[in-house]
Amino acid sequence: MKYRIVLASGSPRRKEILAGIGAIYEVIVSDCDESTNVTEPAELVKELSYRKADAVAKNLTGPVIVIGADTVVAYQGNILGKPKDRTDAKRMISMLADATHQVYTGVSLIIKEEKGECNVITFAECSEVSVDTMTDRQIEEYLDTGEGEDKAGSYAVQGIFEAHIKGINGDYFNIVGLPVAGIYKRLYEIGIDLKTGEKYK
Repeated sequence: MKYRIVLASGSPRRKEILAGIGAIYEVIVSDCDESTNVTEPAELVKELSYRKADAVAKNLTGPVIVIGADTVVAYQGNILGKPKDRTDAKRMISMLADATHQVYTGVSLIIKEEKGECNVITFAECSEVSVDTMTDRQIEEYLDTGEGEDKAGSYAVQGIFEAHIKGINGDYFNIVGLPVAGIYKRLYEIGIDLKTGEKYK
């Protein structure tokens, strides 16, 4: 049997990660409500990843695997979203400089079988990012690039900001937005190959 693999995200970075392992998949962007009162980072990303996957999965029939994902940046337990403006972005980058912060990505896999049975796997992964000391000039120069304007924490790990990253502890792809190894492993454990969508046992 073969499953359709559906990514419930329009993120170019998540698409690149899946394509990078040779996965055969399609994209259906979720339009779910993302408002929530959850403030604990790991629980928040799990909840939102499930909402995204469920919003797409409910309109599909099996066999299909829908992948929902959500990523947040957290510093000292506080979630840093996308910056409201340049002042907000500068506040975040100044906070992250010369410190270590966490990036959480939640993933929900909704596996719908041909006869309607449904299985859900939800998990969150955390990676740590250590940022070097940055001068005011370096911060302003980075903000001038506009790279972090639509990114959680006001930066992108894959890009110009690489010059300021001192170290990473954990899964790099989790920081980019999709812990693909964790997804592959969990599906493989139940007999499904993420790359092809084939059920092998």
